[in-house]
Amino acid sequence: MIVKFWGVRGSIPTPGCETTKYGGNTVCIEMIFADIQRRIIVDAGSGLRLLGDHLLAEHAAGEGLDTDIFLTHTHLDHIIGFPFFAPIFMPKTRLRIYGPVTCETESLEAVIGGQLSYRYFPVRQQELAAQIDYINLAEGHFDLGNDIRLSTKYLNHPLLCLGLRFEYEGQVYCTAYDTEPFQNLFVTDPQDPAFDALMAHQGEVAAREENQRMAEFFAGADLLIHDAQYTQQEYEASRKGWGHSAMESVINTAQQSGVRTLALLHHDPMRTDVQLDELTQLLCDRRHTGDTDVFFAREGIQVNI
Repeated sequence: MIVKFWGVRGSIPTPGCETTKYGGNTVCIEMIFADIQRRIIVDAGSGLRLLGDHLLAEHAAGEGLDTDIFLTHTHLDHIIGFPFFAPIFMPKTRLRIYGPVTCETESLEAVIGGQLSYRYFPVRQQELAAQIDYINLAEGHFDLGNDIRLSTKYLNHPLLCLGLRFEYEGQVYCTAYDTEPFQNLFVTDPQDPAFDALMAHQGEVAAREENQRMAEFFAGADLLIHDAQYTQQEYEASRKGWGHSAMESVINTAQQSGVRTLALLHHDPMRTDVQLDELTQLLCDRRHTGDTDVFFAREGIQVNI
């Protein structure tokens, strides 16, 4: 299994001289199963455009693409590349797009295809040449064929979002973006008039159980790609509840879960290459990460599992 990074940035694409090393495209990851000639794409951020151009270049003229795209959620930075994904304009392309249902009144097809309207884009969804099937995805366990198994887990984000765990021939690859640790949402200060001891206790138990489930979801992963948009200081100061994680806590969770390799992803749009280099020196030293190899994801690199 080969995992390649086509987009690693969070929130909004950030082209420019300060982001050339790590990349400014939003999240898009490609998984290649060379022995069974299968490809799975996770998220359709602006990096998907680059991947689409690459796929066209490596395929014979007129040859279509048959692949699966898994969307962790439908926030704009994770789907913005879809209208620019060149294979959707080819009649022999077959796509299966999986994602969580985020609105009872709109289908996954309506949410993704809503970008393809004259209001936003010159080509409408019904004018696409490719055959595209949309499949609603929830928390559970799934057989994807070719001995590929998928487990999904709801994450802690303002929009319904799924973590993905792919297993193939004893190899495990997990994603967890966008998310932050589960927390007690009830009042815990006994001096607060709204304090309720039972609710506060139940909130603590629920948060602890969900965080334990997350650690179990990652357990033994050969590669975990995890949201790490903030430093711990930034997160504690003003970012709680925004749906993104602190780097330090992610590293601790990965260590506790026995993760072999951790890729920190969803870089803040304000984070420069220089700052990411400094954070690499500070956080990714094996003296601090133990048996877990930790790195900040960069566009264009690939990990062989």
